[in-house]
Amino acid sequence: MNGRKQWSLARQLLVLQVVIVGLLVAGGAALAWVDVADRAQEASAANVTALARAIADAPSVVDAVTGPDPSAMLQPYAQTVLADTGVDFITIMSPDGVRYTHPNPAMIGGRFLGNTREALAGRAFTETYTGTLGPSVRAVVPVFGADRRVVGLVSAGITLSAISAQVADRVLPLIGIAVLALAVGALGTYLVSRRLRRQTGGLAPAQLTRMIKYHESILHAVREGLVLVDPNHRVTLCNDGVRALLDLPPDADGRRIEDLGLPEALVESLLAGTEMRDELHLTDTRVLVVNSSTVRFDGRALGTVVTLRDRTDLQALTGELDSVRGFAESLRSQAHEAANRLHTVVSLVELGRPDEAVEFATGELAIAQRLTDQVVAAVSEPVLAALLLGKAAAASERGVELVVSPDTEIADTAIGARDLVTILGNLIDNAVDAAVDAAVDGADQGRPQVFVSARIEARELVLRVSDTGRGLQPNAVDQVFRRGWSTKQGGDRGLGLALVGQAVRRAGGAIEVGRDVGAVFTVRLPA
Repeated sequence: MNGRKQWSLARQLLVLQVVIVGLLVAGGAALAWVDVADRAQEASAANVTALARAIADAPSVVDAVTGPDPSAMLQPYAQTVLADTGVDFITIMSPDGVRYTHPNPAMIGGRFLGNTREALAGRAFTETYTGTLGPSVRAVVPVFGADRRVVGLVSAGITLSAISAQVADRVLPLIGIAVLALAVGALGTYLVSRRLRRQTGGLAPAQLTRMIKYHESILHAVREGLVLVDPNHRVTLCNDGVRALLDLPPDADGRRIEDLGLPEALVESLLAGTEMRDELHLTDTRVLVVNSSTVRFDGRALGTVVTLRDRTDLQALTGELDSVRGFAESLRSQAHEAANRLHTVVSLVELGRPDEAVEFATGELAIAQRLTDQVVAAVSEPVLAALLLGKAAAASERGVELVVSPDTEIADTAIGARDLVTILGNLIDNAVDAAVDAAVDGADQGRPQVFVSARIEARELVLRVSDTGRGLQPNAVDQVFRRGWSTKQGGDRGLGLALVGQAVRRAGGAIEVGRDVGAVFTVRLPA
């Protein structure tokens, strides 16, 4: 790039517009001048023709041109008419062209300078000719005698300098108006240029082009989704990332956001105009982190910038990590309990009660081993087996019995382990919470229980989780899988069941909500 400073786009447009306005005004003034001049010349020709005809038709003029001394009678008459009409000359002459009258008396008796052929033939005509007074527009009209013979000629004319003076008097106001129009146009152009300079930042066209190229490259290079929404909630720009994250149609630009099939909660947030900070929103297949900010210029809202990051894999890993963490915590608790039981066994042996010690030890082991054997035999996926054992231990710590139905069997299926962990883990967590809450409120007089079953029915994997809680109200069934819905207050609630619904939709399955003792969730997935 050379060192010469480039003119900004605003300055280039200012110069261009001033030149265009100047040329238009100058061209208009020139056309007006030419038009006024033509009209003035035509009007002058018409005036002198009418005047010459009137003089030629006057009986006194006819009598004078046939009399013994035409000049003595016609010169005073011509001077009087000349003074009254404002023409530059009136010449009355003989058919041979000898002047009887002239503005300059010294020219009387001389030959008329101009054409008279058509007038001698009985026809009036006009012409532009250079005579004794200079170039002029003149009319030559025949004077007819009683026998209709041409007995004389009358010529009346106006010099071109006089016509030019008339044109100048008419055009000068037009020139003033043209100058005023040029000044107003230049001022308007300057104001537009100032506004354009402010909006373009004083950048030159090459700089603007380069900035747009960089902007387009960055926009389509980032993996995060970016959407620009105008104040009327129409999409003005969206990059490749957001098209992939939200499965937007090719014609998304220009459409309203509520017509794009976006998650209802996301649409409601955008329509409300509230700024979002790392909010989680769920689509049918993804977990998205959404941020939004209002764009303002000169105190006026221009629209909203929305950014989206894909958190699907991270959310799945977080769920698995929570399961592993819960399993580890359960193992820690069980190790602590095992230590207590071991102390009890040792004490019974020291007290000389070996039979009771053996019975106590084997009884506890049989219960734990029975659940472990059942889960390991029924679930071939180790991650799911660990999940169920961990959830059973965690539920037991909270005083809830996790019952795995005897007919449970999860063999290798087309459903990914992550989706199964998401579905079962969240359903069990919600069931345990519901059972505990019911027990605390006194709604359940027995031991809180959660029942889990999984089996293949008609080429479908059917997962069923139920509890001994209070169940769901009928009007809450349609809202239970929406992000943010929860029966608990405070905290980051309402995500677990929303993730369950998303995982079920992603797997092409269906979920039903029923009621027995408590809530019953039945998930059907293609096996």
